[in-house]
Amino acid sequence: MNSPQDPTPDAPRHDPPGPDVPEPEIDARRRWLPSLVWVIPLIAALIGVALVVQSIYERGPTITISFSTAEGLEPGKTKVKYKDVDIGFVKTIKLANNHSRVLVYVQLSKEAEDFAVKDSRFWVVRPRIGASGVTGLSTLLSGSYIGVDGGRSTETQTEFVGLETPPAVTSDLKGRQFTLRGESLGSIDIGSPVFYRRVQVGQVTGFSLDKDGTGVTVQVFVSAPFDQYVGTNSRWWHASGVDLRLDSSGFKLNTQSLATVIVGGLAFQSPPGQAVGVQAPNNMTFRLADDESDAMHEPDGEPVRVVMNFNQSLRGLSVGAQVDFRGIVLGQVTSIGVEYDPKARNFTMPVTMNLYPDRLRRRTREALPAPGSKSSNELLQALVQHGLRGQLRTGNLITGQLYIALDMFPNAGKASVDVAHEPLELPTMPNSLDELQLQIADIAKKLDKVPFDQIGTNLNTALTNADKLFSKLDTELLPQARDTLAAAKQTFGSAQATLQQDSPMQSDIHQALQELTRTLQSLNALADYLERHPESLVRGKSGDKP
Repeated sequence: MNSPQDPTPDAPRHDPPGPDVPEPEIDARRRWLPSLVWVIPLIAALIGVALVVQSIYERGPTITISFSTAEGLEPGKTKVKYKDVDIGFVKTIKLANNHSRVLVYVQLSKEAEDFAVKDSRFWVVRPRIGASGVTGLSTLLSGSYIGVDGGRSTETQTEFVGLETPPAVTSDLKGRQFTLRGESLGSIDIGSPVFYRRVQVGQVTGFSLDKDGTGVTVQVFVSAPFDQYVGTNSRWWHASGVDLRLDSSGFKLNTQSLATVIVGGLAFQSPPGQAVGVQAPNNMTFRLADDESDAMHEPDGEPVRVVMNFNQSLRGLSVGAQVDFRGIVLGQVTSIGVEYDPKARNFTMPVTMNLYPDRLRRRTREALPAPGSKSSNELLQALVQHGLRGQLRTGNLITGQLYIALDMFPNAGKASVDVAHEPLELPTMPNSLDELQLQIADIAKKLDKVPFDQIGTNLNTALTNADKLFSKLDTELLPQARDTLAAAKQTFGSAQATLQQDSPMQSDIHQALQELTRTLQSLNALADYLERHPESLVRGKSGDKP
């Protein structure tokens, strides 16, 4: 503790100057330059301003993309990429006013401002499994990002509707797009392959249902240089999965490739014997057939709707069954119905079909008149009068499938056809099996009229009488027959004893035969002598005395 006389430790001590030491003079420096402490913040501020200016200069437009969900997207982290090059990032994510979608605000870079055009497309890249394979596996580690397909339009746009799935074809691919119209989509999907001679040359890019609901429209893309094989005469068909058909012709199995068995696909080719022809223009529309055989058919012209009424079972006949004329397929069955006739109190089975007369005209080198003409109607009436009929026939004994045959039956009953009636009604003819069944039924009716009970009674009476007759034969005639047989046996015994070899009769007969033999030998010698000496009959034997 310091005493009161001691100076405080903090106070400076001033010793009295000596007599020989002068008092120093201190001059204050003038500070006309700023302190170095303020230089560093100033430089940092200048750098910050420069960065802000550079950021503003390099910043591109801000666009809004609408998605159904924000799965995998994070503000400030999710990038926007084109060919794996960053061209922007997600700034903020908000819900739409109706809460049905999310709005993603994207800041594009300066060099990506040409992506903000009308036909650009945006989608979220994440792991997906589709018809074209597995995509987006790289995002398992790096996270999802927004992919871009740059448009070619010159019209600027800042609001877009994002795609829920990546586009099958981007705008930078070379090739041609085509439109196909068919009755059914089959098993194809976006990304399904397109084949030419079993080589994959493209893929399906989209599909939609027609407004009237009668078919589908499919968009396909064929890559270059394979698009040169799509001609104006090309035929397109479903090559999806395994085409297994069971009809009156039997089993048919056809498949395009192993890939189509799993994901389906389409195929195209020129008709057999024809070249590719003129190259098809972009966005040309083609017909999409159900299978290759249907696609390769020659144009059939307008079909003629025909109905045939059958009075028999149609088991085995199905929609799509063939209608042929002596082996030439003229059409197919379109519907099978049933109608009740209250007057006849009977059911009829109307079968409606589409016939293509042009198929028959091509085979006859167009010798037949054109369908619908006056000459064609007159020819049809004449053919019906001469026995043209429709008949159900079995096409396959194993499956029992039926088809309808048009043929001439000279012995058919009289019939006529009204060519003005719609649909055209043609007469029918029962098939041979049905005729046999009718004949068997007729025979059964006739057999049913035979009095089998009466015949059985008469037969029973006849058998009773026969039994009585046999009993009488056993009691009356049989004893007499026994006596007769005993007498005959005795007679045969006597004859046998007489004819035995050692019996007297046999010895006498043997001696008589020997004497007869010697006599015949003597006569033979006499005959020889007379033949040599005929004069001996007059003169006598030489040497004999007169």
